[in-house]
Parts: sequence; C-alpha cells; structure tokens
Amino acid sequence: MAQTKSLDTIYTVNTPEGINLTLSPAGPMPRMLAWMIDVLIRLLIYTVTFIVLAVLGSSGMGIALIITFLVEWFYPVYFELFKKGQTPGKKSLNLYVVQDNGSPVTPASSMIRNLLRFVDFLPLFYGFGLASMLLNKRFQRLGDLVAGTVVLYKDEPLTEELIEGDMTDQRAIVPPMNLKIEEQQTILQFRQRQLSLSKDRAEELAGLSGVLVADAKEGEKTAYLTRLGHWIAGKR
Repeated sequence: MAQTKSLDTIYTVNTPEGINLTLSPAGPMPRMLAWMIDVLIRLLIYTVTFIVLAVLGSSGMGIALIITFLVEWFYPVYFELFKKGQTPGKKSLNLYVVQDNGSPVTPASSMIRNLLRFVDFLPLFYGFGLASMLLNKRFQRLGDLVAGTVVLYKDEPLTEELIEGDMTDQRAIVPPMNLKIEEQQTILQFRQRQLSLSKDRAEELAGLSGVLVADAKEGEKTAYLTRLGHWIAGKR
C-alpha cells in the first residue's frame, strides 16, 4: 500500500467568489533569514544617514535619530503595503505577507503586526515570536495572530524548459499499487498545483510520495506523479 504524505504545510481558504485558495505558510527559518537581510539593509541606511548628517553637528544627529525611528518602524509597513507584501528580505526568500484569508494585507493589519514586533522580541531575540510560530500550524507570531496575517511562500511558475520537458511524455500510467481515496486526492492535488511551482519545489513535493515514486528516476518524479494523476483523473 502506498504511503503518501501531505504535500506541504498548506491550508485552504474559500473566497466569496467560491474559489479555493491553497496557501503554504513559511516556517521560522526562512522568515528569520529574511528578517536578517532586512536588518542588514536598515543598518546600512542608518550608517549612511549618520555619516551624511554628521556634518550638521547636533542638529544633524537629531534629524538622523528621527529618520532612524521612522525607518525602523515603517520600513516593513511600506514594503508590505506597496510592494505586494514583500520587504527586500522576504522577496529574496520568495516570501510575502497577506491576510490569513489570502487577501492583500491591509494598512491596519500591517501596522499592528509590525508595532507588536517588540512583544515578539521578548524576552530575548524573538523568544515569544518563535514560541508562537512553533505552536500553530500557520507559523504565526503574536503580531500575526493579532493582525490576522500570515507569511506565505510565493511559488514561482515553472520555466518553459521544464514545461516542455514534461510534455515529452504525458501518457497516463497505472499506479503500481492500490491507492486509498485520500492518496488519490493528494496526487490529483499535486497534478493541479505543480504548474504553479518551481522545478525544484515540484520535485521535492513529488518525492514525499515515498514508495509510490520509488521507480522514478531522479529529476523525473514530478512527471511520473503527474502521469499517475492523469490515470486517476480518467485521462487514459
């Protein structure tokens, strides 16, 4: 019997238009890396600001402190609202912020989640925030829970090269073993979703099928699982 796993730490929301959205929350590690990149960018801004305004003496230092305060608190808000939920750090890690129902983050929610960063930072180096992320399936820190937001992976579409490669053999193949209804649904879900994934991401998720793709060559698990999906969907 095949042993398939959940495709990802995903969850589904239903929009008012009746569309099902499958969302994939980002875990603590990629979010920490994105945060560190943004910290480095802000430190660079602060350094340049103080160096440039130092020539003005004490008044320049006062202006520099005001700029530092504004950048520290409104840097993430600006990017979340005007750059599709992505600060430079999040963009480099292919992450973005949205409401937990999949809609774009609102000004109020962005302000709340970022103003509450100081609570997440307690007692030391995002202690409360990390504990909160580990205790809920959507990896939401306290600021996210209060603001109703979530940080998601922004999957990249497949390259033309991969799409053309998959088209070389799209014949349906019979599963090598009997599959439960849940297992068939998981394969169909992957078949529907894989064109919105990057090549590496699709291959990684296909590999989670374990013994079901054991006979597939390395790098061809995505195509193999897709062909199984064709058979299950009746395209024979």
